[in-house]
Amino acid sequence: MVRKATANWMGSGKEGTGKVSTQSGVLNNNQYSYHSRFEEGTGTNPEELIAAAHAGCFSMKLSFVLGAAGYTPTSIDTTCAITLDAGAITTSALTVRAVVPGISAEQFLTCANEAKTNCPISKLLNTNILLDAVLA
Repeated sequence: MVRKATANWMGSGKEGTGKVSTQSGVLNNNQYSYHSRFEEGTGTNPEELIAAAHAGCFSMKLSFVLGAAGYTPTSIDTTCAITLDAGAITTSALTVRAVVPGISAEQFLTCANEAKTNCPISKLLNTNILLDAVLA
């Protein structure tokens, strides 16, 4: 399976603007710029997109891990915070809150750590990955 996205950048790094699109069309010429990346300007940015990818990938992997352990989650809510510092992504911090009937806190933490280690986006990222997992 291959998934694609495209980006177009015009101009200098600070004054230029770009557009990003995805194969599925969920993103279609969405704006990004220096201001949306390093300030609070309108548009998306690569770190926000990585955060969304990591949160989504981790949540799905956790569901698979829980299923393999004999549990069906009612809900899994994950937030991912990507830290960009001195030109490098230094941390991807996952915060997950889940409702999983019948599982102990210890079993849940074991499953969450397995998902953190083995979701494809975690494997892709060459950075410190933090996890705060709470069973609700």
